[in-house]
Amino acid sequence: MSTSSDDELVPEVKPATLKISTYVTGICLLLIVVILWTASNFITQNLFVDGGYQKPFLVTYTNTASFAFYLLPFFLRRYWRKTYGRKSSPEEVYQSLTQDANEIDDATVPALGIKNSDDAPFTIKETAKLAFMFCFLWFGANWALNVALGYTSVASATILSSMSGFFTLGIGRLFRVETLTLVKICAVLTSFIGVTLVSLSDSHSEQQPGAGLAPVESQMITSMPVLGDFLAILSAILYAVYVIFLKVQIRDESRIDMQLFFGFVGFFNIFLCWPMGVVLHLIGLERFELPGTNKAIIIILLNMVITLSSDFLYVLAMLRTTPLVVTVGLSLTIPLAVIGDFLLGKSAATMVVLGALLVLAAFIIIGLEDSKTDGGKDLISDHMTDDIHRQQAQLRLEEEVPLQSEREEL
Repeated sequence: MSTSSDDELVPEVKPATLKISTYVTGICLLLIVVILWTASNFITQNLFVDGGYQKPFLVTYTNTASFAFYLLPFFLRRYWRKTYGRKSSPEEVYQSLTQDANEIDDATVPALGIKNSDDAPFTIKETAKLAFMFCFLWFGANWALNVALGYTSVASATILSSMSGFFTLGIGRLFRVETLTLVKICAVLTSFIGVTLVSLSDSHSEQQPGAGLAPVESQMITSMPVLGDFLAILSAILYAVYVIFLKVQIRDESRIDMQLFFGFVGFFNIFLCWPMGVVLHLIGLERFELPGTNKAIIIILLNMVITLSSDFLYVLAMLRTTPLVVTVGLSLTIPLAVIGDFLLGKSAATMVVLGALLVLAAFIIIGLEDSKTDGGKDLISDHMTDDIHRQQAQLRLEEEVPLQSEREEL
């Protein structure tokens, strides 16, 4: 691993078993993300439907570009050191949400192309390389879903995109970060049924795809529902790939400066993704038009602020729990939306309430399954991984025992 003077290192930590406090922190972060994403869904729907400004590429591009603001603290730190001639301690370079240096597991798992050797922290170059690969996965997953909402019905897009739970469980098992148990399969299926009930209940009253667009765009969109369904499934697959990708590569947020990582994601998005917008404009799928009202501008800016904070917290939540937990957990936007409609004086249909309860139950079931010290019996193999992979593949919620005390006992 490169250790050149230009590459700052995150403070090295000692491996140990993941504590239950870390898992609880991840769940709390996930709940905050659910609240922020629910708020974003409400204002985005207002922009697309009521505001008539349905520009999924532009919205996705501006949201991802907002990550570039995370580069400011990094450059300010470098400027401060060069100006005042004082080297920052590792803790000043980056601090994780908890300062307990023992909260990291010691697993090494098959990598997806970057790191597969040890638990050393990421350098700046390695962080940039990881962000470069992640940028396209993240942008593709979010853009595909936003476009799918215009090509097919909201019900179809929601149902198909919720299949990410199945893909996350399958891909996670392939790369040994999830155990394939009967309980988890039933929980993912329960969540999928809940999402389906809610989507079908809302389908009779939803706006037709392509509403609010120019006549040419609307005609192209409403004539290709199959393409919309394909994009929704593609979004689910890309989502599963990028959460597993990050879990395999990073494993613990103490190994990487997350602000620098997201800053690079925003930077690469700004300079590499804009040609896609030009192509969409030239073929007529999404004409480039600036927002025509102050309301649309405010909604876009609010979405950028929400994305800037929520996606950062989301990745931290995933690293502190498991990819499947955050995948199913994001469906909690459904029961939260039901509560939001209730506070706004809107009544919820019986199918919606039932679907929301199923989603909530699935999330609780997966949490309880992960809390088992043995991680549950894998359906494919009793010995799912080698001993060196075991902690990463099976989240063990047990009290941490300092490694030094273990050595003294031996």
